[in-house]
This record gives sequence, structure tokens and C-alpha cells, in this order.
Amino acid sequence: MALAEELELDLVEISPKASPPVCKILEYKKFLYEQKKREKALKSKATKVIIKEIRFGPQTDEHDYDFKRKHAEKFLKEGAKLKAFVFFKGRSIVFKEQGQILLLRLAQDLEEFGKVEQLPKLEGKRMTMFISPKKK
Repeated sequence: MALAEELELDLVEISPKASPPVCKILEYKKFLYEQKKREKALKSKATKVIIKEIRFGPQTDEHDYDFKRKHAEKFLKEGAKLKAFVFFKGRSIVFKEQGQILLLRLAQDLEEFGKVEQLPKLEGKRMTMFISPKKK
């Protein structure tokens, strides 16, 4: 501590659990700045998961289905996760089977681009399914 005071710097404890504890004589503000810089660099290297959504109705037409399937293909090729869901309005909840068939058909069509993470599951008025992209 006397040496640190003599140099007009701070005595910083690096690892307190070691025996004896490891300390360094340095400028504390500079130490904090470099620590934040390291954490920021690590955070920027972490991958962010992007989730794209595609919405269907229980009686989605063939052309609309193809259009949305092509978009889903594009999303999976870009490396984004896909959340496909069928939204049931009003009394259309009667067509639960049609919604499930539609989502399973989509999963089958996108088999070469991604794998099903969660099978179709009914939550309230929407039936959702997750597809994650295949690794390159």
C-alpha cells in the first residue's frame, strides 16, 4: 500500500479468493475502462437469435400458402428461427385439425431447410410451431 501511495496509483485486488490474494498497482479508472471494453467485446461476439413469424388462417388458400412457404424458406436460409402459427378467429376454432394439418405440411415442405423444434401446439386462439434452421 505504501508503494502504491508513493507512485500515486491505486492498489487493486485482482483475485481475492487466491491465497495470498493477488493485487496490482495501477490506475483504477483505467482498469475499470478496460474491463468494460472487454465485456463489450465479448457481448458483441455473442450470437443473437432472430425469430421470424408467419401467420396462417385455418383455410389458407394454396397460392397464399406457397407465397408464405417461400418466405419461410428465405428466413431459414438466412439463419433465423421460424414461428409459424395459425390464428383462429371467432368460430373458426372448430377447424383445429385443418390448422394442424397446415402446419405439419409446412414442416414437411421445409424439411431440407430446417428441423421442427416444437410440434404444433394450441395456445388459446392460436396454434404455434417452431422451426429452427439447419446448421451449415
